[in-house]
Amino acid sequence: MNNNIPYAFTQNRELSWLRFDRRVLEEASDTSVPLFERLKFLSIFCSNLDEFFMIRVGSLFDISAMDKSYVDNKSNMTADQQLAEIFAHVKDLYPLKDKISYELFTRLGNYHIKKLKYEDLDDEQQKFAKEYFYANIEPVISAQIVDPHHPFPFMANKSIFVIASLQQKDKDYMGIISIPQMVPSVVYLPGDGVQFIKTEQLLLSFSEKIFKKFTVKSKNCICVTRNADIRFEEKYFEMDEDIRSHMAALLHKRKRLQPVRLETTGILNDKMQKYLCQKLKISPRQIFTSYDDLSYDYIYDLLAKAPDGLKRQLSFPPLERKENLFEKIFPVAKSRDIFLFYPFDSMQNFLQLIKEAAYNSKVISIKITIYRLSKNSKLVEYLCAAAENGIDVTVIMELRARFDEYNNIDWSEKLEQAGCRILYGLEKYKVHSKICLITYRDKGSLKYITQIGTGNYNEKTSDLYTDFSLITPNNDIGSDAAKLFYNISTGCTDAEYPTLMVAPSNLKEKLTSLIRREAEKGPEGRIIIKINSLTDLDLIKELVKASQAGVKTDLIVRGICCLLPGVKGYTENIQVTSVVGRFLEHSRFYSFGKYNRQKMYIGSADLMTRNTEKRIELACPVYDQNIIEAINNITDVILNDNVKARSMQNDGTYITKNKNKIRIDSQRYFAQNYRWKNETKAPEKSGVFKNLLDNISASFANLKAKNN
Repeated sequence: MNNNIPYAFTQNRELSWLRFDRRVLEEASDTSVPLFERLKFLSIFCSNLDEFFMIRVGSLFDISAMDKSYVDNKSNMTADQQLAEIFAHVKDLYPLKDKISYELFTRLGNYHIKKLKYEDLDDEQQKFAKEYFYANIEPVISAQIVDPHHPFPFMANKSIFVIASLQQKDKDYMGIISIPQMVPSVVYLPGDGVQFIKTEQLLLSFSEKIFKKFTVKSKNCICVTRNADIRFEEKYFEMDEDIRSHMAALLHKRKRLQPVRLETTGILNDKMQKYLCQKLKISPRQIFTSYDDLSYDYIYDLLAKAPDGLKRQLSFPPLERKENLFEKIFPVAKSRDIFLFYPFDSMQNFLQLIKEAAYNSKVISIKITIYRLSKNSKLVEYLCAAAENGIDVTVIMELRARFDEYNNIDWSEKLEQAGCRILYGLEKYKVHSKICLITYRDKGSLKYITQIGTGNYNEKTSDLYTDFSLITPNNDIGSDAAKLFYNISTGCTDAEYPTLMVAPSNLKEKLTSLIRREAEKGPEGRIIIKINSLTDLDLIKELVKASQAGVKTDLIVRGICCLLPGVKGYTENIQVTSVVGRFLEHSRFYSFGKYNRQKMYIGSADLMTRNTEKRIELACPVYDQNIIEAINNITDVILNDNVKARSMQNDGTYITKNKNKIRIDSQRYFAQNYRWKNETKAPEKSGVFKNLLDNISASFANLKAKNN
C-alpha cells in the first residue's frame, strides 16, 4: 500500500464533521418530522456548530500559530488550508439555516406561537414592551461610546451585543450595548397563544433612545465565539494544589481565549467590519452573517410554554416502555447476563441495581467511572447511600469532560462529603470508559457483577441517545474489571487484560488482530462496526486491507468518518451508513466473523486516535448467544433503514439508501416494536429476545404485504 499522503481512501475529519452537522440541519427541514422536533434540530445544529468552532477551529488556530509545518495525515492539508475550507463550507450553511428558521417560525405562527419584531407589535404589546424595557432591561444593561476614555470592551464568549454606528456633529462614533447574562433572552408578550420578542431585537429598537444624543446610522447584533480548547497540563500544577481548584481556574481562563468567529445579524458596514476585525484580531473570512437569531438556546423554554395538547400534536410520541423490567434485579444479575438497549429500555433498571446494591449487606464495594452526569442524578444519590451504609465506594470522576467540568466538580464534592473515595483519573489519559463493578460475598467467596456501557451514566441523555448496557456475573470479566480499577488507581496504563480490550494498553492491538483474522478469511470474512467517529489511520489501513482481501464490511458511523467507501482498488467492499434521527446514535459495538465463529464486543471507544491511544477506554466481549442474536437483529434493522439512514459515497457526500424498497425508519421501528420479556430464570435461546425477533420478522412481512 502506498504510504504517501494524502490517501485515495481518506478525507479530512473537519469537513466530514461539517457534512454530519448539515444533515442535522436537514432534519430541521424534513416535513415528516413533527414541527416542535424540527425546531429542536435547528437548535442542536447551532449548538453543534458553536462547539465545533470553540474546539476544532480553536485547535486549528493554535496549531497554525505553533507549527507551520503541520499537515493533516488524511488530507495533506495544513492548518491554514483546513481553516480556509471550513470557513468556505460554513458560509454556505448560514443562508440555509436562515431559510429553515423562517419556514419553521412561519409554520409555528399557524399554531399561535409567534416570534415578533418591535414594528409588528400591536398597541398593547408595544406598551408592555416599553414598560418591560424601562423596568427590567435599561437599569442593568451596559451601554457605552467607544472613545479614548471608554475603551473597546471585552466581549465574552457567546454573549450577544448590540453595536451601532453613531454620528454627532459630523463626527463618527461607535456605540456598544452589552446584555447581562441574567437578562432573559426572550420577552413574552400579552396576547393570544405564545407571542414573544427576542431581547436583542428590543434593544435594537430602543437603540435610538439609548444613544439619544447621537444619530444612529446603522445597528447590528453581534456574537463572538472564542477558542475554548483549554489545555490541561498537570506538569504546571503546584504539588499541593487541589485538582478541582486547578480545573476551576482553567475554566475561568476559557472565557477569555482568542476569538475564532464573529456572527452578525445583517451585513456590517465597511468601517464597522474593519474596526471589529482590528479589535478582535480576526479576518473578514471569520465573520458570518445571519438574518435570523444568533442563538436558539431559548427553543426548549419556548416549546415548554405551549399548551399540552399542542405539545403532543407537534412532538414525537412518548416512548411506551416498562421502566422496571424486574421486581428485583440484583438476584437476576447474579445468575445471568442482562442486556439493555437505551432509550427503548429505561436506565432505571441499572439505577435499580445500584440502589439494591447500596442496601445489600453482602455487597463489599462499588467502583464506577463517571464521565458525564445529569443535573439531578439518582446515581449519585444511591452511591452516597451506599457509602453511608458502610460499603466501600470508589468513583473515578473525569473532571476533563468538556463542557461538563463544573457539573463534575460539584458532584465530586458531594460524593466525597458522603464518604466516597474520589479519584480523578490519570495524568495523560482521560478516563472515558463506562464501567461499574459490584463486589459481593456469597457463601464465603468474592463474586462480581459488572456493568459495561457504551454511554454515560446520565439519566437525561439515556432517554435521548441510543446506547447498549451489559450487566454480567461473568467472573473473568469481573476479574479484569477489578484489575482495571486497581491500575487506574495506581497509575498503570500498560497492563494485560485476558478478557477485556482496554485502551491504551491493548484495545488497538486486539482490534487490529481481529480485523486481520477476518482478512485471512477473504470473502468469507465479515466485519460490522458501529461507532460515532472513525479517524484512526492505523485502523483505517487495516480495514482497507481487509476490503482488498474481499471482506464484506459495514461501518455504521454517525458522524466523522475519514474512511471513504467504494474507492476502486481500496474500499470497494466497505459500506458506510450514517443514521441521524430522533435519538442520537451513540451505541458502539465491534463484530467480527459469522455464525458460531462470530466475536462480538460492546464498548466506550470510537475509533479515533484520541480514544485508542490517549484515553482509558474498554470493550467487553458478549458471550450470551441471545444477546449476540439481538444485536445482530438490531443491526439488520439499522442497515435496512432507508428513511433516516444515509449511505456515504466515495467523495464523502451522503445519499438516501434504497429509496425504492419498503420504507424502514430504524429508530421509529424500535420505538414501536422493541419489546421483550426478561425472565428471572436463564432463558432458552429464543426466550429473552423472542419478542424482538418475532416482531422484526412479522414487521418486515407486514411491510412487504402492505407495499404489495
